[in-house]
Amino acid sequence: MQKMIATCGLTCTECPAYLATQAHDAEAMANVAQQWSAEYDAQLTPEDCWCNGCLSEVGPWMSHCAECDIRACGVEKGVDTCADCSDYGCRRLTEFFGLVPGAKATLDAIRAEL
Repeated sequence: MQKMIATCGLTCTECPAYLATQAHDAEAMANVAQQWSAEYDAQLTPEDCWCNGCLSEVGPWMSHCAECDIRACGVEKGVDTCADCSDYGCRRLTEFFGLVPGAKATLDAIRAEL
């Protein structure tokens, strides 16, 4: 499977929601929804979590994708990842890196290859 990197630097193809979607595994998705609901103090259903990846041209996309400022910005600017953006390291992205430092490492590596 080819690696899919989301706009923000998360690796979609390693995400449990993506993996459950690709496997059509309803039980695994129910577990993801339950775990993420507890971790993020949210009320997620399995239907909220089905996802073909941030950059997929066809849904489903996780319900958070509709409200993700980073994804919306990338779509507006026409970039696949924030590493491709001339404003790389913006405030929005820097705040996100505080929560997910691995995403920064991924995007820094992509940027270094540009």
